[in-house]
Amino acid sequence: MRIAKECRTRNTKFRDIEFDLENDGTRCQHGLYSDGSKIPPDVRRVTEIFENPQFFKGGPNSNDIIQGALGDCWFLSALSTLTTAPELLQKLCIARDEEVGIYGFIFFRDSHWVNVIIDDQIFCNTPKFEELKKEEQELYHDDKEMYNNLTRQGGKGLVYAKSGSSGETWVPLFEKAYAKLHGDYLSLTGGTSSEGIEDLTGGISVNTKICDILDTDQFWREELMQLNNKTHLFGVSFQGLDKERSGTTATVQGLYGSHAYSVLRVKECRGKRFLVIRNPWGKSEWTGPWSDGSKEWNGDWIQVLQELDHVLGDDGEFVMEYADFLKTWQVVQRTRIFDSTWVMSSHWLSVPPPPLIHPWTHGKVSFHFTLPKASPVIVVLSQLDSRFFKFVDGVTSLSNIDFCVYKIDESDVKGTSQSPTFCQRSVSCELDLQAGNYVVYPRIDLVNVDERGYFDEGFKLWGKRKLSRVLAERTKGRAIASNYELGIRKKFIPVSISDLIELESSATESDFPENQTVTTIVNEHKKPSMEVSAANEAAGSITRSTPTGNLNSGAACSTGSADTMASDNEKKSEKVKLEVTGDDEDEPSITLGLKVYTKRDSVVVITGKLPSDKTVSPT
Repeated sequence: MRIAKECRTRNTKFRDIEFDLENDGTRCQHGLYSDGSKIPPDVRRVTEIFENPQFFKGGPNSNDIIQGALGDCWFLSALSTLTTAPELLQKLCIARDEEVGIYGFIFFRDSHWVNVIIDDQIFCNTPKFEELKKEEQELYHDDKEMYNNLTRQGGKGLVYAKSGSSGETWVPLFEKAYAKLHGDYLSLTGGTSSEGIEDLTGGISVNTKICDILDTDQFWREELMQLNNKTHLFGVSFQGLDKERSGTTATVQGLYGSHAYSVLRVKECRGKRFLVIRNPWGKSEWTGPWSDGSKEWNGDWIQVLQELDHVLGDDGEFVMEYADFLKTWQVVQRTRIFDSTWVMSSHWLSVPPPPLIHPWTHGKVSFHFTLPKASPVIVVLSQLDSRFFKFVDGVTSLSNIDFCVYKIDESDVKGTSQSPTFCQRSVSCELDLQAGNYVVYPRIDLVNVDERGYFDEGFKLWGKRKLSRVLAERTKGRAIASNYELGIRKKFIPVSISDLIELESSATESDFPENQTVTTIVNEHKKPSMEVSAANEAAGSITRSTPTGNLNSGAACSTGSADTMASDNEKKSEKVKLEVTGDDEDEPSITLGLKVYTKRDSVVVITGKLPSDKTVSPT
């Protein structure tokens, strides 16, 4: 690892200047808007916090995960769920030098594996001894060493996520890398565990309302039991309860609403169906039947604990019987994990949104794909992961989407997407299709429309350094669309060292074809660019995996060219604004992508189309 070698030559540990908690704490903690929270009083390296830090101690375990002062229970629940397939979780940190303090992670975003490099600095909430009031120092008998040993050593003083195992560091460092991927820690506030699992695995998530299940026995056999095959991962939640009457935070027998829980194990024992579930807080458990210490655990049933691999105690992990599970939870979040027999193809378009008053109709955009031979197919319609730039995502920043699939020259619908909840990042359907040409018709329903002028108002408040990075990520994200035109937006894109070297060695530039479909690997993990770009290495910057990466396990993906963002795509002849503006107010767009998962021997080719002048009249 070249960075580690350079650090050793300089006799220094690695410092990530792009996400430097010590020198740039405000930008690392807050987004464009602040929630009013103060910057933590201290930043320390893991070697300063722990006497003998280790990334993993005996491998990842759900009990390692304890949520801190950040509303990212959904992400930590996703991490907890992924501990049921530890080989997947371990592959996500694909390069590290713990002595030098450099870690390379990889996450799936939109249609790409994205590399993230961080150092080992962590926010701490325990002030230095010298910063204490005199009476506070006296509580420790004016003994600085005693104070440090009691309060500043070990993981108790970490502000955000921490590990339940002393000296283990993978939990806070995973969280930090994910925060860097999305710009800052507070960007992780609020989400769904299904999105988190998608980002960690490259899988596809589907939400199911329990009240919509037709046959609960079939759901147990054909859905939940798939957890034991390591092909599916599950999370659960229910809507938050109204506390107006009680005046306190209401719970359902110890369980909290609007909070993400992970399903760790499912098993039938002695004629009963059990699920082992975990709260990412590492405490606060179910208090109903079969809860820890309940009357049901008596006699021979005590032996079932071993079969369930469950230990009694307030550690956030608890047992529920399937009947109580169905009565308590509202939403089951299922993520399908793909093995190496699957391949993914994708194509993205920048789509003009419908007007504010519009019919809810298909036909405004279409995707076509050709299937060379019969194959099981999963069709997914996606919006961009806009968490990094959600505050500048345009006047049409939130949409509800769905689609239907037709086979060309046949009139019957082959399948439609289904989602029981609104405004999902993606919707999908699973089909068995014969060879042929197919068309997917999306439908867009605007849900959240920002007022025009939002950018100008925000511009007065936003930190300009933070805004620069947010606009860069927005431009890079949207450039995944084959018809996206950079124009003046190109000025927001940072130039990499590899691009400069290529420019120096090439006399001419070549643009990628707009409708190019390139094949890469989906759930196999390529090492971050620690060995390639000196500028990116030194900065610990985020870079996309190249489409031809040689990775290590799983489904392949075929994507529209994301490198459009680096080309000289300036087709518009009209004069563009040279100042920084909310360009979406004049040219609003929604970026939609179609992803088609098939078996490896039946890779599809996808094209996307916007409507021509020829229109279809309603009948």
